[in-house]
Amino acid sequence: MSVSVQDAIRPGLLSRLLPGLCLCAVVTAFAFILARAEERVFGHAWLETLVLAILAGAALRTLWTPPERFAAGIDFSARTVLEIAVVLLGASVNAATVLATGPMLLGAIVCTVALALVGGVLIGRMLGLAPRMAVLVACGNAICGNSAIAAVAPVIGADSDDVATSIAFTAVLGVVVVLALPVLAPVFSLTLQQYGVLAGLTVYAVPQVLAATVPVSALSAQVGTLVKLVRVLMLGPVILTLALVGCGRGSDAGKVRTPLRHLLPWFIIGFLSMLTLRSLGAIPQGLIPPLESAATWLTILSMAALGLGVDVRVLARSSGRVVAAAVLALLLLAAISLCVLGFLPL
Repeated sequence: MSVSVQDAIRPGLLSRLLPGLCLCAVVTAFAFILARAEERVFGHAWLETLVLAILAGAALRTLWTPPERFAAGIDFSARTVLEIAVVLLGASVNAATVLATGPMLLGAIVCTVALALVGGVLIGRMLGLAPRMAVLVACGNAICGNSAIAAVAPVIGADSDDVATSIAFTAVLGVVVVLALPVLAPVFSLTLQQYGVLAGLTVYAVPQVLAATVPVSALSAQVGTLVKLVRVLMLGPVILTLALVGCGRGSDAGKVRTPLRHLLPWFIIGFLSMLTLRSLGAIPQGLIPPLESAATWLTILSMAALGLGVDVRVLARSSGRVVAAAVLALLLLAAISLCVLGFLPL
């Protein structure tokens, strides 16, 4: 059962949502505790709280099937809460960041993301992945890992099994990239600036960019973070494009003309509106950190809900093809990024 914002404000339904919302909050809190434990033991968290939330939710769902009274709240958290998080995510994106990169580097980032996205989808389809799964894996690989998967999922109508599977293997690959990337700098005779660009183009999350570049140099970290932030900006155009083409919404999606309000969901309009307000300076600076934090925690809460809806047997059946698609898409992204470095005057 899908629960919208309008439905959720009905007094009677609020009481129905509460059990599921509380359960998702408990799983989120447990994921946060696990992440802090990781930091204490290893010095930093190898798995982000977002990933731990979906893994914890899936583990709980494997051991225990929540009764029906939890269903409405879990569904609301997995769908509507995630859509609200996408809207708030727009406040963390400033279009002025694009202008600071320079036209050549900006063009290189856009081309890299576009080629990796198209190539990733083709790889997934060639390996027999369903269209939605192929798009999720490709977006996670080409743009910003788990955050891209979480943001794209409601646009293409992906179910919890698709999201959980793609996030699980993207998370593992993200850690592998962070560990392996510093080794590539001397192998390919990269300068500190070139290494920063390579990290920004290939690493999935901003914190992982720092983990991969800070041990190398401060310059690499600064360049890598800037490139990564511009790469994240590609999420807006990609989401808008997917919404307009109705990607993955069923076999009849291309046969029936759907009204624009359905092709362009409310949360996409909200995301673009927040991005515009942030870029114009209409959002007070003091509000930006709280909005970013709210977007992060709402996304984590929705991932806990998605985990609670995961059928581990489906995950096991699809894992081999997803792993192959994710690995090949990552290798394609790395190859494109190395080629791009050859054309940039760095």
